[in-house]
Amino acid sequence: MGSSSSDTGNVKTSAPAGAQRGGTLTVLSTADVDYIDCGETYYQFANQIEYALCRGLYSYKPGDKGLPSPDIATGPAEISKDGKTVTVKMKSGIKFGPPVNREVTSKDEKYAIERAFSKNVPNGYASAYFGDVQGAAAAAKKADGGPIDGIVTPDDHTIVFKLTKPTGTVIAGALGMLISAPVPPEYAKPLDQKNPSEYGNHLVATGPYMIPDDKSGKLTGYEPMKDITLVRNPNWDPQDRLPPGLPRQDQRQGRRGPGRRLAPDRRRPEHDQRRLHPPAGDPQAGGDEAEGPAPADGLGGGRFMSFNFTQKPFDDINVRKAVIAGFDRNALRLTRGGEVIGPIPTHQLPPGLPGFEEAGGLQGPGYDWLKNPSGDKAVMAKYFKAAGMSSGKYEGNAKILVVGDDSGPGGRAAEIAQSQLLDMGFKVNFRQVPHSTMYTKFCNVPKADVAFCPNTGWFKDFFDSQTLLDPTFNGKNIIQENNSNWPQMNDPGVNKLLDQGEVTVGQGQRAKIFAEADKRITALAPNVPWVWDKQPNIASKNVAMVGNSFNATVDLNYTSLKK
Repeated sequence: MGSSSSDTGNVKTSAPAGAQRGGTLTVLSTADVDYIDCGETYYQFANQIEYALCRGLYSYKPGDKGLPSPDIATGPAEISKDGKTVTVKMKSGIKFGPPVNREVTSKDEKYAIERAFSKNVPNGYASAYFGDVQGAAAAAKKADGGPIDGIVTPDDHTIVFKLTKPTGTVIAGALGMLISAPVPPEYAKPLDQKNPSEYGNHLVATGPYMIPDDKSGKLTGYEPMKDITLVRNPNWDPQDRLPPGLPRQDQRQGRRGPGRRLAPDRRRPEHDQRRLHPPAGDPQAGGDEAEGPAPADGLGGGRFMSFNFTQKPFDDINVRKAVIAGFDRNALRLTRGGEVIGPIPTHQLPPGLPGFEEAGGLQGPGYDWLKNPSGDKAVMAKYFKAAGMSSGKYEGNAKILVVGDDSGPGGRAAEIAQSQLLDMGFKVNFRQVPHSTMYTKFCNVPKADVAFCPNTGWFKDFFDSQTLLDPTFNGKNIIQENNSNWPQMNDPGVNKLLDQGEVTVGQGQRAKIFAEADKRITALAPNVPWVWDKQPNIASKNVAMVGNSFNATVDLNYTSLKK
């Protein structure tokens, strides 16, 4: 049940001894999930719910902070010495919920991953982490869901991934994501032929919970934007240790807030922040007194304001350093709640990811333009003068295009950015648009020629630094749509390190390589980093809240009502 000693604030990361089974837990959220289909979902909040519905080969117990724990798998993934073959053995006796009601096999795992390469199943990361599987590139091009030759099932309880490159470590980490939740092909294939797939409306559970459905399998317990009800999956074995599934029933009531949808690509922009708590006065949740808020583990990423290296004047490294040095980054953090939501960054890799300590930890590499989180006008002036501006402020006449959020905390941060740029001497063409439009029409589109994007952010997919640095700084990942290399950085030294890290087997060596890449990236001043996020969670006093270190949210499988 995770680490028995891990505790962040008053958010436990293990279920209490003798935790109560049964009861009804009610959770409030400001927004809905992105998808109910576990093969499609990519939201932080959605993952919180989906891990209660869908078991994968591997899952994160509350205290796991590295590789995920075996779930349907019997043990760790076996990676060949050359890093090109990954073999996973599976447990017997794991069953699908109604209406399928049969044992899960390796063929269900194979189909689950293949369908993520279909245009009808908009998975956001399949090509990023499974693209080196033999045949995956062709499957991605056809976008028809496979089959993929490099995914082999020699028997009902063994699945093998054959790779074109030594990226077995990446595959092993990615198998903890919900793409590895099994999908029964005889049931799902007809639903997957529709565009978009209808499987999400007929989801078959493998976890301790399921969404109520009718006799045909169509879900009846989900009303988009309003309510999700989870009830006990009758085919879940209570003797199975992972996950325990303590409440008998979970009820979710969601109100659509300023949620962020993802572009239909492998990139993972900043997660939504959610406060989760039983409603005041709920007789089953125990009244209106609440514990918290208390910060859980960090989300494994952060928020930053991105320069565009292709746009003047940010093609000049001294101008970029001057802007970072002069920014009051603490004022930006206050838009999200201040110190409680996390520390102000000194480099790119956040706490909790391999390579963070090797890259300097909380102190960072010590660059003077990042030392003062409240801004240092003297250091700012030094770098503007190094860029040829004798006044110590920016002296150009052209307006720079700045595009940011138009509402909520993101809107306030964008307005602070505009104000500070004006104070530095910049002339600004400032546009505020909805968050999704900011990504899909402006900041993720190089031809839009946005010089400065104040509302960018990125968070890990699993505990590997490649998932944070490679999509956002590797030159090979500059693309014309859905681009997340916002600086359009294409530095040969950085690219070489990131490519080397991708094919390196062994977490220790990978950490060293990505730490060196982090130092080089930070030295190029690609952004104004202003918070490494943590997740505040609150709960009523009769809820034994258990936090999950991987997702930095309340773990619904281990949380229970107090006796």
